[in-house]
Amino acid sequence: MIALCGSIVFSSLIFILFKLFPKFGIDTFQAIVFNYFTAFICGFAFYGHLWSDIALSDSGWMYAALLCGILFISLFILMGKSSQINGVAITSVAVKMSMAVSAIFIGFGESFGVLKITGIVLAVVGVVLVSFDRSTSKKKPIVWMLLVLFFGSGLLDFLLNFVQKELLINLDPALFSAISFGLAGLFGIIILLGRLVKKKICLLGKNIFAGICLGVPNFFSIYLLITAYSSTGWSDSTVLAVVNVSIVITSAILGFLAFKENLSKQKLLGLVCSVIAIGLLYAANLR
Repeated sequence: MIALCGSIVFSSLIFILFKLFPKFGIDTFQAIVFNYFTAFICGFAFYGHLWSDIALSDSGWMYAALLCGILFISLFILMGKSSQINGVAITSVAVKMSMAVSAIFIGFGESFGVLKITGIVLAVVGVVLVSFDRSTSKKKPIVWMLLVLFFGSGLLDFLLNFVQKELLINLDPALFSAISFGLAGLFGIIILLGRLVKKKICLLGKNIFAGICLGVPNFFSIYLLITAYSSTGWSDSTVLAVVNVSIVITSAILGFLAFKENLSKQKLLGLVCSVIAIGLLYAANLR
């Protein structure tokens, strides 16, 4: 439970930092790139002693780390583009709704009773109601972007679960997370250098500092999620659903309290659905 709660807390902290970036004029892309390197350093600083030379003879996790790195940076860039073109609200829904796809594939082979199915359905409904705001989604969306985000985010969730179950035999989850972030940082720095050469952007110290602040919770959010799959005793699909819905609830409450966001009847209903969903999923795992 500690890993589960920790993943939720650190993921919610990421939400707060992203909310604060515009207020301080932070270039989000630059911050993200340096965040990946910070997460890489974090992993080896705290868990480098767990490295085993035998891990080098196991190529399975290496390919998975490379794929995770590509997904981390490419999905982020696409999220940024989609937020500008389609709007933040509908982009957020596309990413968070991927939980449904992930839960289905991750839960393949698990038993799905009435409580669990109802909980997952309510979780999806709650996420949509809390995240989607009609007033900010008047543009006609570019569907392919939303589809790529939907399936890409689902693939990333599925991949992280698969790695924990099948590939991390000789490598600690913390080090796998760190290496994946490091690879994402390498891809990001190539893009960043290209933009610097073309003089499209200017590198600022505050963006680097923001990336450092973001990298620590980002590392622990992924590492603790991977750990939660094996430490809670719950089914993997339940862990994924509970983590995602809890992040939505926490982010929404923080938005209402700290950032004075509007608490509409729709969002309130979404929060109620989300809380009930967590209760049903928890009850389903006690049976």
